[in-house]
Amino acid sequence: MGEQGTTTVEAKSGYGLTVESELKSLQAIRDASTRWPGTVVATLLGAHVVPNEFQGRLPAYVEIVCKEMIPQAAKRNLAYFVDVFAERGAFSAEDTEKIFDAAVAHGLGVRAHVGQLSETSLRPLLRFNPASLDHMDHVNESDISQVAKRNTVATLLPGANYFLGLSEFPPARKLIESGVAVALATDYNPGSSPTCSIPFVLSLACTHMKMSPAETISAATINGAWALRMQERKGSVQPGKDADLAVFETEDYREIPYWFASNRCAFTVLSGVMVASAGSAELR
Repeated sequence: MGEQGTTTVEAKSGYGLTVESELKSLQAIRDASTRWPGTVVATLLGAHVVPNEFQGRLPAYVEIVCKEMIPQAAKRNLAYFVDVFAERGAFSAEDTEKIFDAAVAHGLGVRAHVGQLSETSLRPLLRFNPASLDHMDHVNESDISQVAKRNTVATLLPGANYFLGLSEFPPARKLIESGVAVALATDYNPGSSPTCSIPFVLSLACTHMKMSPAETISAATINGAWALRMQERKGSVQPGKDADLAVFETEDYREIPYWFASNRCAFTVLSGVMVASAGSAELR
């Protein structure tokens, strides 16, 4: 990721679905972050899917997330945020509210996967002022207008749509024109978006979501920083902010999304540490 211009990463748990394995995942994220000069923000996604052993007993699993996973993650300072997959067949808006209540009670921020496969009711969640609502493929205009009134960011993940072969992509134009701040991310994961390339995601946003190159770059920088509540440190080149820079071998910033499936990043500076790109030697 660093070699392709990424300086800050949010990494989620969510693939163990037991208290022990979720905490182990968060500890692994912390350990890995010490070996990389960039910035890693850890998120507890214990409410990713319902484990097989809890099928038909969803409230019991939600209680484990609220009363065991979240308190222990907070006590050990292993996560900044709590995330929920609020979706048909996963967790309802009511489940999400319970989990968000527990997160806030333990001093953690909240964010949610919403509207990826079907429309998710956002109004019950907005009272928590989530940092980000991720995916947002299916959302009604009433909810969009409510999101626009808050500093919640819509983080769009077109890599998943591309890999899953979906014909529709997140409604970026509608969101932007309604006043919603839009961020872009890779959604790097083994099931639906196995890409580390944020420039490729920018390209998808231009070609499939009709965002301008300038909009995509803002979405991947300052708006991404807002989505992680790190806007005071990240996302723009300003005095006092972290020395995070990505330098591309192009003549025009619009070439960053133009050169898809190739790496034009010459080098990246992560908190003042330079990381050379494997692609830069090929270009020279």
